[in-house]
Amino acid sequence: MQNSITIYDTTLRDGAQTEGIAFTLNDKLKITQKLDELGVHYIEGGWPGSNPKDKAYFKEVQGKKFKHARIAAFGSTRRAKIKAAEDANLRELVKSKTDTITIFGKSWDLHVKDVLKTTLEENLYMIAESVSFLKSRKKQVFYDAEHFFDGYKRNPEYALRTISAARDAKADCLILCDTNGGTLPREVKEIVLEMKSRINVPLGIHTHNDLGMGVANSIAAIEAGCVQVQGTFNGLGERCGNADLCTIIGILHTKMNRASIPEQNVKKLKETSYFISEISNYKLADNAAFVGHSAFAHKGGVHIDAMLKNPLAYEHVDPSIVGNHRRFVTSELAGKMPIILKAQQMDVQLDKKSPQAKKMLKALQDKEHSGYQFEAADASFELFVKRSLKKYKPFFKLEGFKTASEKRFDGRVFAEASIRVNVNGESKYSASDGDGPVEALDKALRQALKKFYPRLEEMHLTDYKVRVLDTKAGTAAKVRVLIESQDNSDSWTTVGVHENIIEASWEALTDSIEYKLLKDQESN
Repeated sequence: MQNSITIYDTTLRDGAQTEGIAFTLNDKLKITQKLDELGVHYIEGGWPGSNPKDKAYFKEVQGKKFKHARIAAFGSTRRAKIKAAEDANLRELVKSKTDTITIFGKSWDLHVKDVLKTTLEENLYMIAESVSFLKSRKKQVFYDAEHFFDGYKRNPEYALRTISAARDAKADCLILCDTNGGTLPREVKEIVLEMKSRINVPLGIHTHNDLGMGVANSIAAIEAGCVQVQGTFNGLGERCGNADLCTIIGILHTKMNRASIPEQNVKKLKETSYFISEISNYKLADNAAFVGHSAFAHKGGVHIDAMLKNPLAYEHVDPSIVGNHRRFVTSELAGKMPIILKAQQMDVQLDKKSPQAKKMLKALQDKEHSGYQFEAADASFELFVKRSLKKYKPFFKLEGFKTASEKRFDGRVFAEASIRVNVNGESKYSASDGDGPVEALDKALRQALKKFYPRLEEMHLTDYKVRVLDTKAGTAAKVRVLIESQDNSDSWTTVGVHENIIEASWEALTDSIEYKLLKDQESN
């Protein structure tokens, strides 16, 4: 492979700025461990001078030995008109006791004058003196040139002076930042090439995704000579997010012949992506490149037929390289093939012309005609095939359940559910409440099963959708319920259909739990 690209992860700092995400200290430590196992080179743990949680994080990781990663503390250059040694932010960075420190400074004259409210010359001193101060403390220093591309396009001479100040102060790497995410790949490549010809220090790239080009801009910068790439897993970050390291690492290894994380760990990409999605409680897009649930899903009959003859027909890379897998989606477009292929995965050779295959297809079509949508419920489809082939034994039996909803005088609405299930001859009763009857039922069922199947704690419901199938029937119409579930390595969808919304939900809910238990059983 060509020269290796250094992976610098900022999920714990830039990713934490995603709307709706609030990592706990324990979350940050778990993600750190997972990223180290994957093999990223640097993990930016946070800004120790900005909040108590980040300060506590650096205290926790002090002295810990990591297999691959180095922990980096993040902060800003000194404030205007104050000595670097007296700046509280820089002192906190030193107190973090990390060997690597990343500081950002202003490259765009607009920010210097309108945001910092200082002079252009003072900003240069702030950069140089901050880097020099940290280098004097024997630190590896990365300098993030914030808004560099915007600054360079508007005042190239001054933008160049800012990174030259960091270079002259002996910064170890200069990271060019597209902080607003508004630069095009062509511009990124041209500017990086120009900087590489004028700055004899390693260059890095840090892009945001406001044009949907965070990854494209990062790749363009690497092609132009950047040797470090910063980003977040799953593209987390403020506004439209940061460049997605899952996609970047996938591209480096499968398309560019450029090493980054250890080659044998590339197959852990999907697992790492879902782990961080689970910790973040932030759903990974099904169509996410390389790692998404639908990244290697094939639906059309023509596509499936071609894939069976040659996988290169509709896949640009073998999904197993990044830890994903190929899926054939059942639908009216696919015919018997998904059934045949699912049977093959269970070591059952099913002739598509056989009576059994025809019977299963007829049963599938009848279910779809009555409202089931297996195209969007791959887990329920797998359970359908296993049940049809007698390759499945239920993990529990329902003895009965009851739900009730109540609105009180104070306006509060809540629900209660009680359930009795039988596991291997042992009857178990449980009751719980929730915001609605489905949540209450879900909690009661898990509570009843946790003694027998403790790994159910790993999963949770991520989406719940209801669709009325026959509007002419009014309140007596059938409804279809789709439930999406996720654990720390995968996601799956189940379906239920009934005139009673609770019964439809129960069917989808029990399928989701049965699928989780089946998945765990087969992985052991």
